[in-house]
Amino acid sequence: MSIRPIQKLIKAKPTMEGAGVHLRRAFGFGHTSDFDPFLLLDDFRNDDPELYMAGFPWHPHRGIETITYVLAGTVNHADSLGNRGAIAPGDIQWMTAGSGIVHQEMPKGDSAGRMHGFQLWANLPASLKMTSPHYQEVKSAEIPDVTDDDGTTARIICGNLWGTDGPVDGIAAEPNYFDISVPPGKRKTIPVPTTRHAFAYVFAGSGKFCNASGPLAVPTEGVGWSDTTTPQEVDNRSLVLFDSGDEVTVQAGDEGIRFLLVSGKPLGEPVAWYGPIVMNTQEQLREAFFEYQNGTFLKHGKR
Repeated sequence: MSIRPIQKLIKAKPTMEGAGVHLRRAFGFGHTSDFDPFLLLDDFRNDDPELYMAGFPWHPHRGIETITYVLAGTVNHADSLGNRGAIAPGDIQWMTAGSGIVHQEMPKGDSAGRMHGFQLWANLPASLKMTSPHYQEVKSAEIPDVTDDDGTTARIICGNLWGTDGPVDGIAAEPNYFDISVPPGKRKTIPVPTTRHAFAYVFAGSGKFCNASGPLAVPTEGVGWSDTTTPQEVDNRSLVLFDSGDEVTVQAGDEGIRFLLVSGKPLGEPVAWYGPIVMNTQEQLREAFFEYQNGTFLKHGKR
C-alpha cells in the first residue's frame, strides 16, 4: 500500500457569485487538469442572510454535473424542465446538465439564519456533453452513515467505502464522495484507488494528512523528499490535493476533523470553459452561448 503524498494545500478564497452570494471557493477556473474530472468546489457557509439570500437566479448550464450538498438551511430550486423543490439539511442534489438546463437556486437559512452547504462541479465526457438533463435527488435518510471500530464515521454519498455503497450511481467518472469525521487524536487510513485524482476539503476541526509509515513526513508543496519536517496542520476551509497512491492517512487534532473526501477517474479531455458552460472546444462554447442568446439553448423542456 502507498500513502498519497500531498501535492498542494489550498485555503478557500472569499468570492461572490449569483446575485451577491458571499462564499469561499476552494478551487475552480484554474488548472483543471489537477482536479480532473472535477472543475470547482464552493463552500457557501454564512450566518448572515444578507450575504446569501439574493441567491442564484435563473442561469444556464451545459456539459457538466453540479452536486449540491446542504448541511444547514435549505436551497429552493426550480428549472426549465418544470422541477421544483428544496434541498434540506443532509440532502444531495446531483444534477446532470447535459445538453442544457436553465435553473435557479435560492438559499434560505435555518431558524438562526445559518446557511451551510457545498457545490461541486464535475465535468462530463465529450460523449455525454449533450445527453438529456436529469437529476438524482437523495434525501438525508437515504445516505448511509457508517461507523468504523475507532469511531470514525462516513456518510457515503457516491461510491463504495468499507463495503457500503452510496445511493448516487451511474456517473461517468465513477466518483467517490464521502463526508468523513475522525475523532480527536485518532489516525485513520482510507483507501483511494490509484486510478483517481483525489482531494480532501476540511470544514470542521483540524488535523494532518501524513505518511503513517515514517520516518519521513509526506512533503507538502515546495518541500523536498529529504525534509523530515512535520506536515502542516490543515484546518477549517482548507483543501488538500493529493498526488498518486492508493490510500490517504489523516491524524485528527484535539477537536477531531471533518472533511469531504472526493475522488474520480480523470477524463483527460480538452476543456473549453466560460462561466456555467463547459465544453471541449471554443467553437462548441461559442455555439452554446449563441443558442442561449437566441432561444435555442434548451433541447429538452422550456422555462
